[in-house]
Amino acid sequence: MSTDSIYNILMYSHDTYGLGHIRRTMAIADHLRGPKVNILILTGSPIAGRFTFPDQVDFVRIPGMIKQTNDEYLPHSIKIDAKQALDIRTNIITATAKTFRPHLFIVDKEPLGLKREILPTLEWMREYLPQSRTILGLRDIMDDAETVRNDWEKKDVYRILDALYSEIWIYGLQNYYDPIREYAIPESISRKIHFTGYIPRRKADPAAVQKIRKDHRIEQKDKLVVVTTGGGGDGYKVMDTYLTMLETETIPAAIKSILVTGPFMPKRQRKCIDKRARNAGIESHRFYRHMIDLMAAADLVVSMGGYNTSCEILTQTAVALLIPREEPRKEQLIRAQVLHRNNLVDYIPWRELTTPLLKQKIMNLLDHPQPFRQAMARFDMTGFHVMRRRLAAFRG
Repeated sequence: MSTDSIYNILMYSHDTYGLGHIRRTMAIADHLRGPKVNILILTGSPIAGRFTFPDQVDFVRIPGMIKQTNDEYLPHSIKIDAKQALDIRTNIITATAKTFRPHLFIVDKEPLGLKREILPTLEWMREYLPQSRTILGLRDIMDDAETVRNDWEKKDVYRILDALYSEIWIYGLQNYYDPIREYAIPESISRKIHFTGYIPRRKADPAAVQKIRKDHRIEQKDKLVVVTTGGGGDGYKVMDTYLTMLETETIPAAIKSILVTGPFMPKRQRKCIDKRARNAGIESHRFYRHMIDLMAAADLVVSMGGYNTSCEILTQTAVALLIPREEPRKEQLIRAQVLHRNNLVDYIPWRELTTPLLKQKIMNLLDHPQPFRQAMARFDMTGFHVMRRRLAAFRG
C-alpha cells in the first residue's frame, strides 16, 4: 500500500490520573481507524499496555505523571525531577509529531497539554503542516463555570484556541450543558465548536451477560449491584460506605454485590476493602477485564460518575446511582445533576453520603427501575457518528 494514500491521526492523552482519558482515547481511535488510517496515541497512562490495540492503532508511552495538587505534578514511576520528566515528555511528543507528520492531531481535554507540553507541537504544525488539522476534544463538562473561566484566562487558553486549533469537539449535548455560555467562549472560537453528543461504548453481548451472571452464581430472582469507582484513586469512601451498609443494615438476601476497586486505589485501602468484602461474602476485584459486560449484567451500578463510566452506563441502559466527587473539580457533580434532571440516573452528593441514604436509594432503584430504563432507551448517543462525519469532511 502506498504511504501517500495513508491518513495519519495522532492522538494525545496526558493521563495523569485514573482510567478515563485513555479509555476515551482508545474508544475514539477504534471508531476512527480504517484500512487507510494510521492512529498513533501519545499517552502517559501506566496501564496502556493492558489494552488490546486493534490493527493500525499503536501507542507511544511518555513518562507518567501523577497530580499532587491542581498545579503540581510528579513523575509516576521514575525518580527524577519533575521538570526533567516534563522535558522528556515534551521532546517525545514533538519528535513523534515531526516524524509521524499527522494529517489530524486530536488533543484530549487539556488545550495546552500537561504544563504546556504540547504547545511546541501545535506551533510546529501550524508552521510546517498548515494543511493538517488540530482538534481539541472536550468532555461535556470541565468544571464549574467560574473555575474554568479563571483557569483559561490565567493560562491564555482563549488565545490558543483561537490561534492554534482548527476545531473543538465537545463530547456532549449543548441543550444539556452549554459550555459556550458557561465558559464565556467568544464567537471567534464558538464557530469552531461541534457538539458530537455523548460517546457510546460497545453494547454488551446478551450471551456474555448471561455467562457473567451464571459464572457469579446470580440467579434469576437475585438483584446484582456492581460498585465501581473507575481508576479508584479516590474511590475509597464509596466502597467503605457500601460495605458499612452491608455490615450494619438489613439487606435482602437476594441482593448480590460485586466490587471493582480500580487499579489506582492505594494498596492499603484496597487490602482493607478486599478483607471486608471476603468477610461479607462478596467478590472484590482490583481490575475487571470485561467491565462493560459486568455493567450490563447488573441490576444497579453504583459509581462516581466520571464521563467514561457515565457513557458506559448510558450505552448499556444500566440503572445507576452516582456518587460524584466534588474535589478537585465539580465536573462529576454537575454531570450527575444534568443527567438526573433528564431522568437518566439518580445521585447522592458526596457530602450527603450516609449509610441509611445509600440503602434507601439502592432499594428504590432496584424496586422502580423502569423510568430510568425508559429514559435511557430514548437517549441517542451520536458521538462516533459525528466524529466520523467530520473525518470524512477532512478527507473529502
